Amino acid sequence: MLPEEVDIRLRREARRRGVPVAQVVREAVEQHLPATEPGQPLSFFAVGEGGPPDGSEHVDEYVLGAILEHRRR
Repeated sequence: MLPEEVDIRLRREARRRGVPVAQVVREAVEQHLPATEPGQPLSFFAVGEGGPPDGSEHVDEYVLGAILEHRRR
């Protein structure tokens, strides 16, 4: 499932820390995918009218910008 080099690094880190591989994976996922705040509405990019005219061509850039702006708050 993981590239061999990543799997080796993952197992090495788990062994170094003396914890299960699953714990290292959980911590990595939680670090990179923070939980949404309770009650926070979901937002959808360019649904309906009012989005940027080039939204469909540059959705990745707009989403990244929104994520970085959210993290600064």
